[in-house]
Amino acid sequence: MKPNTNTFLTKKRNATVRFTFLAFLTVILISFLAIPVHTRADASSEDSSPAALTAHGALSIRGGKIVDQNGEPFQLEGVSTHGIAWFPQYVNENAFHFMRDNWGINLVRLAMYTDENGGYCTDGNKEELESVIDRGVQAATDLGIYCIIDWHVLHDLTPVKYQSQAEDFFGRISQKYKDNENVLYEICNEPNGGTTWQEVKSYAEDIIPIIRRNAPDALILVGTPNWSQNVDEAAADPLTDVTNVAYTMHFYAATHKDDLRQKLENAVSAGLPVFISEFSTCEASGDGKVDTESADAWKDLINQYNLSYADWNLSNKDESSSILLPSCTGTDGGWTDADLSQTGLYLRSMLAGK
Repeated sequence: MKPNTNTFLTKKRNATVRFTFLAFLTVILISFLAIPVHTRADASSEDSSPAALTAHGALSIRGGKIVDQNGEPFQLEGVSTHGIAWFPQYVNENAFHFMRDNWGINLVRLAMYTDENGGYCTDGNKEELESVIDRGVQAATDLGIYCIIDWHVLHDLTPVKYQSQAEDFFGRISQKYKDNENVLYEICNEPNGGTTWQEVKSYAEDIIPIIRRNAPDALILVGTPNWSQNVDEAAADPLTDVTNVAYTMHFYAATHKDDLRQKLENAVSAGLPVFISEFSTCEASGDGKVDTESADAWKDLINQYNLSYADWNLSNKDESSSILLPSCTGTDGGWTDADLSQTGLYLRSMLAGK
């Protein structure tokens, strides 16, 4: 029987349309599968945990307080690494990602010792240390959180000892990260051993302009004498003609009690921008007993004044300040209660606002 021409043409057109549509879907599917897996994962993680950097942008100091790009008060909350020469394995995106999404950190601090064995200014491998810093900055940037690059003065006592190295380091590193709004510079961790505020202030007056040539608006943290405790001296004689500079106070709850808390209150009341760039629940040695009662008093003060802070430290070193137990071998996050020390459990609770 001769086919109906109209029916035949209609079926042919329909078949052509179906083929074209299926071909279109095939192209879309192939294009989707061609997207790298990490790109889709990143998009998913950003949807589930909004990045702090996207919401708050570049930070600054206004009225003695840290504010975000909208001029609103902002609190940085996070964790400091131990020395990156000894525990570089914890500086990785997976670990930071886990703590961001599960604990609520928006800050990591990269502690680079300067004078100790493996220190940047002694026998440390400068190239390797700077590569760890780069890995940490890139991970923090990709995750939309903030990052402190810490020139970790300790056994050197005074930052003046290695000032020429600091000038070179901060000149190059601030040039490298000049476009990273999430990078903060801590220019001397804990001046001690009789180092005066005048020495620290003079050092800061030399280092800050070097950073400012590359990063004119970056937040800079300046240590204070006596292991970053004498913020009263900085409050009485602060740096002049500087912007976006805060002064650090460190405490270890089992050692430092009401007298140091009062010193902090006095400095903040005097209008000094204070940043708690290092603290822990234990004794000042970084080990010994944990004092949660004193830690609670510090936590209340931190919240009262909306102070930013970084807990010491992200490692499994066998000491009380480590947030991971020595038995924990995982370095990429995914840590359970069984992996956390008493300090680690306290930090997680503090970040959760409990």
